[in-house]
Amino acid sequence: MAYRTELIDERRCRELRDRFTGDILFFAKADINGICIELQTADREHMDMWKDNFYAPSDMVRPHARVICVNDPGTDLHLEFEPNTFTAFLFNFDYYGWVKSIALGITGYILEAAHDIYSVHGAAINFDGTGVALIAPSKTGKTTQSWGLLRDVNSQLISDDWFFVTFGAGRPSIRGSEKNCYIDADIGDVWEQYKPLVKNVRFDNRGRGIANVRWAAGRTSVTLSASLRYVILLKRDQDDPVVSRELTAEEALEYLASHDLCNPHQIVRDEFRNTVRREFFRELFGRCRTFMVNTIKSAQDTQAEIRKIIGES
Repeated sequence: MAYRTELIDERRCRELRDRFTGDILFFAKADINGICIELQTADREHMDMWKDNFYAPSDMVRPHARVICVNDPGTDLHLEFEPNTFTAFLFNFDYYGWVKSIALGITGYILEAAHDIYSVHGAAINFDGTGVALIAPSKTGKTTQSWGLLRDVNSQLISDDWFFVTFGAGRPSIRGSEKNCYIDADIGDVWEQYKPLVKNVRFDNRGRGIANVRWAAGRTSVTLSASLRYVILLKRDQDDPVVSRELTAEEALEYLASHDLCNPHQIVRDEFRNTVRREFFRELFGRCRTFMVNTIKSAQDTQAEIRKIIGES
């Protein structure tokens, strides 16, 4: 992880709020699966992206948590989090992708212990009536393959980056987290259908921007929830000739645990939280059919393999 995280007490939190309050120019709230997170920042571009990215709560709703972006040339890039008031100070963050992921991580932290709602850093698609999740380490093709599935006329996007899970009778229920997606500028180079989408996006200095998939796939191409049936784990291992195989729950958990649950934005990582998250994933994999797909072939060949799993299993 390129930034370090430090847990602080309420006294330190108060000191920082008093110190930086005069630097904050913009305020906006987001409704993330029922949790109200407020962004406070002096960066207008981040504020505009935040408003495009998330659903907005009523102005009358008070925030459960705050993400406060501050500039301090005298310190390094880091996050300070106060777990009682759910307040995060982001020092010298210029990358919006981390700002929004930290907000999602705080939401997951609030929901997992108090409400038995668990978060997954992954993509989720309602593929022709079947809930499909893709979970993967960075740079193994999660976003590319999830948007590949979305090309199907009967598919709907739940989330391309982060979703929430609840257990009841039967299959797990999954729910999305964002109104619009933070995409890479090259998505149209991989899937021709998304070139019109890219033309309408204002990209930041990292070559990423907020896109409304409805522009390319229609107004009904996004849904809030689905019942999860398949979990696809991705890896990119040139030394492994096996393209895909089904995993047991323990095999899937072992892979995920060895890759930090494919989520660098867990915020709090104490023994209790680590145990809660591992047990959640064990149950998730036990309730779904879980496969490993090795993305060593072209994006198109990998997409065909994933569609074969979903279609034949």
